[in-house]
Amino acid sequence: MLTVLGNPRRTCQGLDRREWLQVGGAGLFGAHEALARAAESTGNNSTGGKAKAVLFVFLYGGPSQLDTFDMKPDIPRAYGGPFRPIDAVTPGLRICEHLPRLAARSDRYATIRTVTHPQNDHNGTHFIQTGHTIPPANRGAANVAATNVDWPAFGSVISYLDHQASPTGQLDFPPYIYLPQRLGHYAGYDINGQYAGWLGKAYDPMATAIPKQHPQDNPFFRDCTDKELDFRLTGLDPLPGITLDRLNTRHRLLTQLESRRRELDSSPATRTYTAQQQQALGLIHSTDIARAFDIRQEPDKLRDTYGRNLFGQSLVMARRLIESGARFVTVGWDMTVRGDDTTSWDSHRELTRINRDHLLPGLDVGLSALLDDMGQTGLLDEVLVITGGEMGRTPKFENRGSQDGRDHWSYCFPMLLAGAGVQGGLIHGVSDKHSAYPTELPVTPADLAATVYHSLGIPPDTRIPDAQDRPTPLVEKGRPLTRLFS
Repeated sequence: MLTVLGNPRRTCQGLDRREWLQVGGAGLFGAHEALARAAESTGNNSTGGKAKAVLFVFLYGGPSQLDTFDMKPDIPRAYGGPFRPIDAVTPGLRICEHLPRLAARSDRYATIRTVTHPQNDHNGTHFIQTGHTIPPANRGAANVAATNVDWPAFGSVISYLDHQASPTGQLDFPPYIYLPQRLGHYAGYDINGQYAGWLGKAYDPMATAIPKQHPQDNPFFRDCTDKELDFRLTGLDPLPGITLDRLNTRHRLLTQLESRRRELDSSPATRTYTAQQQQALGLIHSTDIARAFDIRQEPDKLRDTYGRNLFGQSLVMARRLIESGARFVTVGWDMTVRGDDTTSWDSHRELTRINRDHLLPGLDVGLSALLDDMGQTGLLDEVLVITGGEMGRTPKFENRGSQDGRDHWSYCFPMLLAGAGVQGGLIHGVSDKHSAYPTELPVTPADLAATVYHSLGIPPDTRIPDAQDRPTPLVEKGRPLTRLFS
């Protein structure tokens, strides 16, 4: 067991894309190396540790398993739905006709068909992004809001561990980033599961915020201009009329005024907060970071392969940020209009239309381009790519005319894993004849969490301080899916 409660090890190192490719990522994440060495000393590293970063493609709302990666061609249409299956290059894998590119690339990813949990609503976002059930709390009228008693997200945990591994408490690049905005931003929700919770706001994700053109706009369903795609971290721009020199002067004055207070309060939390202030100031000044967030640096031809919609371009940006030193990047395909489930994967209605015309083609083009791009550069060898949502959809297809759809179903749904030693073409788990429940090899969110940490060389029983500063393990009742890795 590894306990990380504040012992510094070494800082992270950032490289540009050319340097990263020249050295194959060696030394890109110094904190990763330190943690891996610590894991080895405990004898808990086993076959993990090939991943130096994670890219989580989060399909908010819950993609239908029966309309994507677990199609059942022999069941009645009332269950099977409107789409026909096609053969993937992986023997025995039949996926939706509207995912032809991913069908042709199924030898590059593993397909898990049996993710399961009992949280049959959108609070599954907490379970999937933390590995823990959502704690009791007042979550507002929509019952989805994040609170400070929530478990920290994977990215927040990694941010915490990396900051603890740095002698200064600072890092060269933001470790945890959410694109194109925090989950729920467009629709006015504050979705749980993506934040640091009781670990502290210092480890919340940094995020960009791409605006909509009008209240009903959905930039995931259309091409976006470069003017729109202003991927800048929110909260870092100086106020109007405040120059960087003036900002520095204010910062020095604030430091002097707070020095006495910090002498009186020398807790680890205070030290961490101060380090985060310093890092934020560094981010404002950094031209390297500004360049990393400038998607115009990418060739137009390459960007075209991803699709010019917000999802595709966010994947381009995610790859850029990981090359620059980010450790955990989430790209959320989000709901864009409050209460309108026809704008996301939460397809209670109009499932046929939105999947056929928007969701499935967008996923097929964007994710395929990402796998191609990262595979060609060698980046995929050291980055774990996870694709999936917080749940699936009901096996029963509700034919309501133009309002056809499926309701929530968290008891059996798929996820894709690629990169960082994951065996491409592997199928994990078997569902029943209706894709309603696992019959072989069920996978819980705790298992997924253990797999994420395992891939990074972090023993899942590593302990971090909880809200009461008690050492608590990263994962409970979960085991890494080691059979997925070569």
